[in-house]
Amino acid sequence: MKTIHPLLIAACAFALSGISGCSTTSKWGEGISKSVSNWMGGESNATPPTPLAEFAPTITVKEGWSTRLGKGTDEQFLKLVPVVLGGRLYTAERRGRVAAYDAATGKTYWEQDTEEKISGGPGAGEGLVLVGTSEGEVIALSEADGRLVWRATVSSEVLAPPRVSQGVVVAHTGDGSIIGLDAASGKRLWSYERSTPTLTLRGSSAPLIADDLVIAGFDNGRLVALDLKSGKLAWEAVIAVSTGRSDLERMVDIDGEPIRVGDTIYVATFQGRVAAVSLISGEVRWARNFSSYAGIAVDDSYLYLTDAEGVIWAFDRESGAAVWKQDKLLARQPTAPGLVGDYLVVGDLEGYLHWINRADGQFVARARVDESRLIATPVVEGGMLYAYSTEGTLAAFLTQ
Repeated sequence: MKTIHPLLIAACAFALSGISGCSTTSKWGEGISKSVSNWMGGESNATPPTPLAEFAPTITVKEGWSTRLGKGTDEQFLKLVPVVLGGRLYTAERRGRVAAYDAATGKTYWEQDTEEKISGGPGAGEGLVLVGTSEGEVIALSEADGRLVWRATVSSEVLAPPRVSQGVVVAHTGDGSIIGLDAASGKRLWSYERSTPTLTLRGSSAPLIADDLVIAGFDNGRLVALDLKSGKLAWEAVIAVSTGRSDLERMVDIDGEPIRVGDTIYVATFQGRVAAVSLISGEVRWARNFSSYAGIAVDDSYLYLTDAEGVIWAFDRESGAAVWKQDKLLARQPTAPGLVGDYLVVGDLEGYLHWINRADGQFVARARVDESRLIATPVVEGGMLYAYSTEGTLAAFLTQ
C-alpha cells in the first residue's frame, strides 16, 4: 500500500464533491478512505514522519528577522506564499489580514484587514497587492499603503495567488475557471472555463504569465496557454491522462505553479507526469511518470521536484534523466523547493527548513521557523530566504 499523505486526506475531506468521492475498491483508495474516516473522527493512521537525519552542517544559516501575522493559514492547508517586490515583502493570513514588510529588516510598512477569509495569494505588481477569498472574490490593495483599490466577484473560491501583467489581473478559481480582470477597476475582461473532476486535491495551480500568454494547469492534467488580453486559447497540452477505476485513482491534478525557462515550460502533476513543454506550440518535449503536488524549481542545469512521498529529486533539465534523489524526508511532507545560492531549501511538517546541495542532494544545514507545519514554498530574493508557517510566523534567513 502506498503512503497515505495527510494533505490527501484533507483533499478528500474538502473536495468539492464531499467525502463520498473517496469511496473506491482499490487498496490505495481503501487506505485513504479509512484514513479520511479516522481523520474526521480525530484519529490518523498516516505514516509517521521519518526522524531527522543526522549530518555535519557545512554552511552556516542565521535568522535575520522574524515576525508573526495572525493565525497564518488557520489549519486549512493553504499555500499562502509570501511575495517579494521592490524591496518589500507582502504576506497574507487566513483571517483576512495582509501586511507589507521591509524585506531586509522586517519593519512593518502597513497592515490591512480585509475582513474576509483569504484562501489564495498574495500576488503583487503594477501597484497592487492581490488576494483571493473563499467567498469568490479577488481583492486589490495598494502596494504603497494597503488601502482598498477594488473588489471583484469571481465564480468560486480562489486557492492560488492572482497574477498581474500588462494591466490584466488573472485569477484561477476552484471551479476550473481562469478569469481576466482589469487591473485598474477589477472589471471582468474575459473568462476561460474547464470542467472540474469529481474529486480533486485542495488547491489550484497559480497562473503563470509569460509574455502575452497565461499558462495555467488544471485538475484534469491539462496545461493551456491563453491570450492575456482576450483569454482565447492558444494551445493545450496533455500532461497526464486520467486512468483507474475510482475517482481517487483518476486524480491527475496540476497544483504546483508551472515554471518558465526561456521557451520551455516545466510542470508536474499528481499521479501523472513531470514534463517539459514548448512555450510556443505546447509540444511536450519530454515527460516521465511522476507524482507531485508540492511544486518544482528550475535552474540552468536541473529541475528539482518534491514527489508525493516526500522524496526530493533532481532531473536533467534538457532530457528529464534523474541525476540524484534525497529520500531522508519521507512522510515529512516537504514543500516545493526554493533556490538560494548553491542550495535548494524545503520546509517540512514540523517547521524545519532543510538546505540541500544542488550538486549531489546532500544536506548541508537545517533551521526551524517554529513548531508548526510549513506548506508555503520558501521564497528567495537577494540572497535572503523567507519562510511562512501555518501558525503565522514569517522568518528571514541568511546563508553564510
